[in-house]
Amino acid sequence: MKSVVEETPLHLYDPRNGDLALKLEHFQVAPGDWELPRSNCFTIYWIQLGRGDFHADFGCYSFEPNSLLFRVPYQFARLHAAEHLRGILLQFHANFFCIETHHEEVGCNGILFNDVYGLPFITLGPLSVVEFARLFDLMSGELRDAALAHSEVLVSYLKILLIQSTRLKLGQQQLSQLPGSRVPGMLRQLQELVETHFRQQRSPSKYAEFLAISPKALARLVKTHLHKTLTELIRERILKQAKWELLHTRKPVKEIALELGFEDIFYFSRMFKRGTGCSPTFFRDFETEIRGGRNLSMS
Repeated sequence: MKSVVEETPLHLYDPRNGDLALKLEHFQVAPGDWELPRSNCFTIYWIQLGRGDFHADFGCYSFEPNSLLFRVPYQFARLHAAEHLRGILLQFHANFFCIETHHEEVGCNGILFNDVYGLPFITLGPLSVVEFARLFDLMSGELRDAALAHSEVLVSYLKILLIQSTRLKLGQQQLSQLPGSRVPGMLRQLQELVETHFRQQRSPSKYAEFLAISPKALARLVKTHLHKTLTELIRERILKQAKWELLHTRKPVKEIALELGFEDIFYFSRMFKRGTGCSPTFFRDFETEIRGGRNLSMS
């Protein structure tokens, strides 16, 4: 993405290997279509001014001013800026703060990040804007000053930001579920079915049969509320599981492919590379090296 950086980006590097741990920068983006560079960090874009569309994997989501957009590592994403955008970019690597290890503390995994069934953004009201601006200012100050125990302080601020964002998203999800509507209930049933069957069943018509609804009606429902097709949703769920298995287990790539329903390992590798920009082997080796093998302890 070509952008005008308003201030010098602020960085924190991992002292063990010199890799990026945390980055914060203010940016401006001209109207147009911009492919966002892939990153091995979790990314949050605070769009403070401007409107547009956020394309993440297969979904397309419209955003307004004061939206927070969330992006997982290696994810394909692009922005359509309908007008001039101004905002703040925050990135952090799992070495700095692992949302899976600390899930019980902040609860953002599967809500802000890695949520293939929900929207990858939240909107901020006036009070939240003030609160989040204060948090970003505090983080900027710590990155500039690098005072005693600044990494620990930055982790604390990041936790608060993620917790508050998670609370906001959960609240906004509840408001979107109108009383008397059968849509949220059916989408919850679909989610349960996909979670149960995504390794073996990829046919949208089969899920329609499970739900006793026509394939066309289910397709409209998913496209309207999840902004992607059911086939795309299932692919995202498979990719999410593939990344988890590669990061947190020692299973051979071929075994992971078979467990996810791919008899052809080369087809699995092509699917994975389209989704992440790298092969399964490179993904595992690169991230395991950066993390010093700590990622494999979760298996």
